[in-house]
Amino acid sequence: MSPALIVVTRVIIALSLLGSVLVQVVILPLVWIDLEGEALWGRILLVAIAALSILCLQVGAIGVWRLLGLVRRGSVFSDAAFRWVDLIIGAIVMLSALVLVLAVALAPGEVAPGVVALLCGASLVIAGVALVVVVMRALLAQAIAREREARELRSELDEVI
Repeated sequence: MSPALIVVTRVIIALSLLGSVLVQVVILPLVWIDLEGEALWGRILLVAIAALSILCLQVGAIGVWRLLGLVRRGSVFSDAAFRWVDLIIGAIVMLSALVLVLAVALAPGEVAPGVVALLCGASLVIAGVALVVVVMRALLAQAIAREREARELRSELDEVI
């Protein structure tokens, strides 16, 4: 991965994190105020789901940021990468669950059934993204195993020579 691409990706992540903090600090309190006519449990649930969803995105962004650091240092094929990949998987799974909870919470209300179905579909798609990352984690594990095997074979070859 080129250093310029790593820098561009980090700039995008930094801007996204700044924007998400702005949403948490400014927009979510305004949403709380906007929902003043709703039942208290509904207000709490909607704002909490929004805040936790943003937190999931932030956690995923931090995981990608740390993986980019490993890529930059040339050590992405190490056991340290698993911690960040697992963190990203957890954030994606949690986001999928939050979208599903939102759909279930909106189902008995006055929300159109199509919106609830779209949210359920979005939850399924997000869970699918988590599965893709799980597959990529397995590929990372294979690559690390091959790297270790190659290192051992080079060491044995050096001893023979």
